[in-house]
Amino acid sequence: MNRMLKFGLTAIALAAVAPAYAEDIEEEEPEGPIGWTPVAIGLATPVQLPWGLNRWDVFGLDVNLFYTDAPKLYGIGVGGLAELTRDRAIGLLVGGLANVAFDDVYGMRATLGLNYCAKSVYGVEAGLAGFRDTFHGLDVQLLGAYQREVCGMQVGGLATVSAEESYGLNVAGLANLAKTAYGLQLALLFNYTTELHGAQISLINYTEACPSGFQIGLVNIIMQNRLKFLPIVNGYF
Repeated sequence: MNRMLKFGLTAIALAAVAPAYAEDIEEEEPEGPIGWTPVAIGLATPVQLPWGLNRWDVFGLDVNLFYTDAPKLYGIGVGGLAELTRDRAIGLLVGGLANVAFDDVYGMRATLGLNYCAKSVYGVEAGLAGFRDTFHGLDVQLLGAYQREVCGMQVGGLATVSAEESYGLNVAGLANLAKTAYGLQLALLFNYTTELHGAQISLINYTEACPSGFQIGLVNIIMQNRLKFLPIVNGYF
């Protein structure tokens, strides 16, 4: 009985202390930005003016020699090695080796390396490779790009890949791949889609179904068609 009584008293004491301890932790580690600034400049966030990692929204100019990191950025952001935004970004964003965004991006991004966005990009992008959820606008990547959905014009030195829909023009040095294509796929070697609404022009063109459109190439395959294979030109029959 005494042991049970001691155990109960200890549990009550811990329950009473825990909320206060949690409040202390929250006070020591606040979440979200603490304010905004028109200019953030320095070596690498947080070694900048104003001081603070992930703490200042920038509405104006954000320049760091190595690395920039801001919650929101509306304006111009330049990072010698990388440029990162955690919330919405609007404007011109330039990172030496990478542009990274965890929320929507509106405007233009350029890098010698990777353009990454966890959500959607609206505007213009140029770099070595692109990876995002959706892209709307003009996209030029030296190696290629991957997204769930693209709408606009996309150019990939090697390939463009859309896990779901592609709307507009896709141009690739080797191949264009999309689940459903609405528009034109133009490649030197290979175009692939499960459903084509538009045109494919390449050495080899393949689609499961073509409700509307045509293919131009040496090998043209439409699996759900009376004539599954035709050289030069194939379409829905």
